[in-house]
Amino acid sequence: MEVMPQVRSQFEAEHFAYLDAHVDKILIAGGLRTSPGEPFIGGLWVLEVAERDEAVRLIDLDPYHRQGRRQYRLLAWGKAFEDRAVIL
Repeated sequence: MEVMPQVRSQFEAEHFAYLDAHVDKILIAGGLRTSPGEPFIGGLWVLEVAERDEAVRLIDLDPYHRQGRRQYRLLAWGKAFEDRAVIL
């Protein structure tokens, strides 16, 4: 199996185009590192969807995930202050 930097370089443009095409549902997306400048160890998306199945479809169709190189864990977030905007 290829290491993630090789996969990232091969599918990065398609992945970013996918994120951009779904900006109405994928509100925030980015790579996770143990500290700045370190290699990426995963990623995080904040989604705005009506149902869990919609989130699963978005993830499953992501070019990185479709290559079978990524696994995910899907969690629901309980916002502490409903009246405060998260994204402007």
